[in-house]
Amino acid sequence: MFNILGAIVSGAIVGVLARWFYPGAVDLTWVQTILLGIGGSVLADLAITRGRAGISRAGCLASILGAMALIFVGRWLLG
Repeated sequence: MFNILGAIVSGAIVGVLARWFYPGAVDLTWVQTILLGIGGSVLADLAITRGRAGISRAGCLASILGAMALIFVGRWLLG
């Protein structure tokens, strides 16, 4: 239960910071922001450990950069 709440809270923090640092307006709902932060953390973890350690907490900066990369890819794919 606390792992889920921790993922939601850290996902919200990482997602908000990624939206704030990303140049230009990023229009997302709160749920999308939380999922963006969680996805950025997973992406950063896979890039750092290459999936050998399973899903674990990556560094805060790497998570924010991973979320910003997801914003970039999403905008690139959706035009």
